[in-house]
Amino acid sequence: MRALLLASGPRFVRDAFGPMLAFYLGWRLLGFDAGIAAATVLAIVGYAWERGQGRSGLSAAIGLGVAVVQAAAGLASTNTVAYFTPPLILNVAYGCAFLVSIFVGHPLAGLLATESYDFPPQVLASATFRRTCSRISLAWAGYLFLASTVRLLVLRLGSVDLYVVVNVLSGLPVSAALLSWSIWYGARSLGRDAPGPGHCGALPPEDGARNATDDAVATSKPRG
Repeated sequence: MRALLLASGPRFVRDAFGPMLAFYLGWRLLGFDAGIAAATVLAIVGYAWERGQGRSGLSAAIGLGVAVVQAAAGLASTNTVAYFTPPLILNVAYGCAFLVSIFVGHPLAGLLATESYDFPPQVLASATFRRTCSRISLAWAGYLFLASTVRLLVLRLGSVDLYVVVNVLSGLPVSAALLSWSIWYGARSLGRDAPGPGHCGALPPEDGARNATDDAVATSKPRG
């Protein structure tokens, strides 16, 4: 669990909050256009780094896409409200994607987990993995819907400074806690029933398969 947190946590924080904070600092120090440039450059660097490390960079690619859309909206409107609106729309879409992925049998949480951890094929194909990732996906969907609603209200009724504060407070600590729970719950669910190596032969077929999966989880390794 600690290895997975160390592998995925910093990248999650960078992609989720880095561009917004870069924009805010650039905007306050040098102006609106400088803020847009800072956020976009950071998103590009993050994506290039992920690709350079041999990862697909799914999270960074999403962050880069959002940064580009934000830049276009901001430059076209020269309005901070318009600049901050695309991420809220994306969060709702992201929440919908989590829900849809559950119903189609390929929970998005599982796909994101494989970005940071090498799971053996038998783990990925197991019913336990799909069930666990479905529950994690549902939790993330609920968080994204709720956080987007609160942030939209603050953006429309409050100031940009208040929005940034609310975004950080409702984002970094909550999402970090949810990420930690997701990893803890995933590790606990996948390894909960494992009695140890060498016991599969004495169990019914379904239990033997489950414990073989649990043993495989123990051999999984975090991606660099």
